[in-house]
Amino acid sequence: MNSNHHEFHGASSTQQITLRGPAELADALPFMLGFHPSDSVVLVALHGERGRFGGRVRVGIPRSPAEWSATADHLAECLVEGSTRRGDRPDAIVVFLCQDPAPGETGQRVMERLRPFAQRLRTACGALDAPVLEALCISDGLYFSYCCPDARCCPPDGTPLALSGTSVMAASAAYAGIQVRGSLKDMEARLKPWGSEGDAAQRAALNDAAAVIVPRILAGAPGGVGRQETRDTTLALVRRLIARFAAPPEAPVAGTPTGRSVVPPGLAGLVNGAAAGTASADARDDALLTPDEAAIVILGLQDRDTRDQAAEWMEGPEAAPALRLWRALSRRCVAPYQEYAAAPLTLAGWVAWSTGDEPSARVALGLALEADPEYLFARLLHQACNEGLDPESLRDCLRKERDARLAAASEGRPAITGESWEPDGTSAEVEGQPRYAPSGPGPVRAAATQADGHGTAPVPAGNRQRQQARQVARRTARQAGLRAAGAGRGPARAPSAARRRDAQPRPPRTAVVRRTGRRGARSGE
Repeated sequence: MNSNHHEFHGASSTQQITLRGPAELADALPFMLGFHPSDSVVLVALHGERGRFGGRVRVGIPRSPAEWSATADHLAECLVEGSTRRGDRPDAIVVFLCQDPAPGETGQRVMERLRPFAQRLRTACGALDAPVLEALCISDGLYFSYCCPDARCCPPDGTPLALSGTSVMAASAAYAGIQVRGSLKDMEARLKPWGSEGDAAQRAALNDAAAVIVPRILAGAPGGVGRQETRDTTLALVRRLIARFAAPPEAPVAGTPTGRSVVPPGLAGLVNGAAAGTASADARDDALLTPDEAAIVILGLQDRDTRDQAAEWMEGPEAAPALRLWRALSRRCVAPYQEYAAAPLTLAGWVAWSTGDEPSARVALGLALEADPEYLFARLLHQACNEGLDPESLRDCLRKERDARLAAASEGRPAITGESWEPDGTSAEVEGQPRYAPSGPGPVRAAATQADGHGTAPVPAGNRQRQQARQVARRTARQAGLRAAGAGRGPARAPSAARRRDAQPRPPRTAVVRRTGRRGARSGE
């Protein structure tokens, strides 16, 4: 293995770093992904005689060994087919298995436990004529090689990873402007509820808001008065909140609520160093948002047109406070409102991608798909981001939508805007790619066309409202009985569609990019 060289390309094609051996490969992984993966299997394509790095896929390590075989097959297929579709079939593959030890477990024990998975990955890749040149396990600050037989190079008890920031790769990446944003666990923690004492108040506010807003979304026609009033109220509140978040921290802001201002105890163990600073900043953002305000926006964003207009806060000085707001709203989607987080998580991913932070975008969009695997806006953005498309095409569509709406308002006439895409409920797969039918010529359509290049058949106009009602009703099934008498009132725990699916036998989870689900493969990470 020591004789093999691999080339890593930085921000430009002229920046090349040659990696020699397993130690430098293990050190390079966070710089390839933009974060330290945790509980992840990562496959990286190699091209040419010098092993130039290409595409990559990442997925969470399945908890059950029974899923390892199917996951290995799908990951290998995902990487090879994705690279081939981009015109550069991989000549070889490098495999990384990253997992922290469980309590009482050692890194070496993790390596041995995952050895059958590593072997299955090697077999799956070899079956597609893309041999695995190296398979590494990274655990407990050590790396282990499944391929190198030389104990002098790769001892069985592991080799310590290079100290952070001390390697040639770290220096070269810093020079090239490549950032590592901490661990995947820390990045996801910024987008999930913290489990603090404020959750009960947020849940009560969501209950009250759902009783008013959900019926308006379900019953109102897309251009009806009730839907439009809800949309206007939601967007006006978003506008005020973005202005509030944009104010300097030391400046008093009129209407600023009192809220959480310290890192919750449950999160304190997850953060240290730079991550602690982000957690404190997130806590300050949470303090700028009342439970009632969060509930109104979260429920209002379940309307597609409202969400699409909210996506227009995507660039310039508004982008940073908008991203902080969407993150804060994602953290307010407490149980049993987890599925509602798909909208703010998708908006957070969109703003991150629009402003050039692709690793953060993929994490947010991946969590959006975990919250709602059928949330098409997240799927389209995730696919486009992974395909390396330029977000400017979607930004241009959103700008045109906004300009047309403002022009119509100034002339006193109704705006004619397109709706986003949603699944038609009977989507078929063509060449492994889910097909969706457009409910109108909305701004997402251009991104979808670039993402997969496939045309779609239009949905009959009479079906649009029924589709939208089904989409919202699925997320709000638990909300029947919101007005139950007594202090313990809350959402009725009717089984959701996801719960009903879980109760039925189902095939192993797929890892193809366009079938991304709760643990679907995330290409390009």
